[in-house]
Amino acid sequence: MATIPIKPERMAQLEDYAHRRGQDPAAALDDVLAEYLDWEQDYRQAVAGIRKGYADLEAGRTQLAEEAFEELRGKHGLPR
Repeated sequence: MATIPIKPERMAQLEDYAHRRGQDPAAALDDVLAEYLDWEQDYRQAVAGIRKGYADLEAGRTQLAEEAFEELRGKHGLPR
């Protein structure tokens, strides 16, 4: 097992966090780190999607909402 130095104030926060959740600090840290890494991946994908959408907008690749909804209705057999 690798040892990573943690600042005393951060360790105190981690211990408090773990205690409130009924976990030991190592398990709490693992949970928090895994959650953050998942969030970071989702964030990067969202930013990439927003950038693509903005580039499409700037390039004039847009569609009126009414047309898009009509296509979706037709594709999925939804009533108007």
